[in-house]
Amino acid sequence: QVQLVESGGGLVQAGGSLRLSCAASGSIFNIVTMGWYRQAPGKQRELVATISSGGSTNYADSVKGRFTISRDNAKNTVSLQMNSLKPEDTAVYYCNANLWTRALMRDDYWGQGTQVTVSS
Repeated sequence: QVQLVESGGGLVQAGGSLRLSCAASGSIFNIVTMGWYRQAPGKQRELVATISSGGSTNYADSVKGRFTISRDNAKNTVSLQMNSLKPEDTAVYYCNANLWTRALMRDDYWGQGTQVTVSS
């Protein structure tokens, strides 16, 4: 069993900042990629940012220059620093980990989601 637990999120005014964190635990052998996705009401889930075990990052164009993803491989955690937030960033944010379990099965795992609301 693998669990991803998110923290952070909440309500912030436009231009403000929030930090999301996610910790993975359980029967983990190796985490390949960690990342954040978001889903706004009535829209499909979309990629926000990902980071590899080697530190390579990938960002959605809409968040480049405003969001920063970071990772602690020793602690199996990933964080997302969100600055200059806009109302269009309002969504439920989900943590994702693509990993190998100790049973040597590779799969995607998701957190329960955390709400981010940006008021104008």
